[in-house]
Amino acid sequence: MTARTSPTERQRRVGAELRRMRVAADVSAESAAEVLGVSRSQLSAIEQGLRAVSEERLRTLASRCDVVDTTYIDSLTALAQPPERGWWEAYRGAIPQGLLDVSELEWHATRLHTVQTVHLPGLLHQSAYARAVFNSVIPALPTSEVELRVAHRMKRQQVLEGENAREYQGYVHEVALRMQFGGRRATREQLNHLCEVSEWDNITVRVLPVEAGAFPGAGHAMLYAEGAVRRLDTVQLDSAHGPEFTHTEPQLTKYQSHLDWMNKHSLSADASRDFIHAIACQL
Repeated sequence: MTARTSPTERQRRVGAELRRMRVAADVSAESAAEVLGVSRSQLSAIEQGLRAVSEERLRTLASRCDVVDTTYIDSLTALAQPPERGWWEAYRGAIPQGLLDVSELEWHATRLHTVQTVHLPGLLHQSAYARAVFNSVIPALPTSEVELRVAHRMKRQQVLEGENAREYQGYVHEVALRMQFGGRRATREQLNHLCEVSEWDNITVRVLPVEAGAFPGAGHAMLYAEGAVRRLDTVQLDSAHGPEFTHTEPQLTKYQSHLDWMNKHSLSADASRDFIHAIACQL
């Protein structure tokens, strides 16, 4: 097993799933370590994502924990395999780890959902709008880092293109449509772009108008990434300190309820497109 000093969110997730599996089955760390043929400290490192786990050991632990959901185990095994070098690796060490984790999460998701309350969806940004967002950070970022983040954000959009394009549904609050990041021209061009891509077969954009009143999750933006099975779904929340990830069953249920609420109260896709176009024409 290879030791890691800075595991990715994907690697931490594998470890968290193994620990969750063990605890749910009431299997002690000592017993699990013995079954796997590792020390207690090595098991702890595996569960923290600091050490890789082989497919054989993963399936052995699943058997010891009486997990019979073969689809889940197969999906978790695939998640635990050393991934091919992703495009985001070119940015490692140049931009924060959390941004790379978001890229990897999106890349391996089967379906994506977002809720935006202030910014427009990052996966649908144009460079001028993205640059304005990154230039609003305090303390200010060096120009070189801003440009790296803009380039990285543009590259993220490839998950929505090509033969393996992910299905994406974005909910956008009306306030985000009216925020003029980059000025009137940049915002107008961004809104027109939003209308254009919302006509793609795999992309749906729906607007929550201010008349809807209070809504759940008003204090943050949210990404809900579906995994191969629901137990491997992940929620990512924006914060002042960077992306935060959660995947416990109660949290997944909570944020799925947020999406259900948005689905019920937002304008239809066609009405949303007309709404966005009307705002763009006002700029």
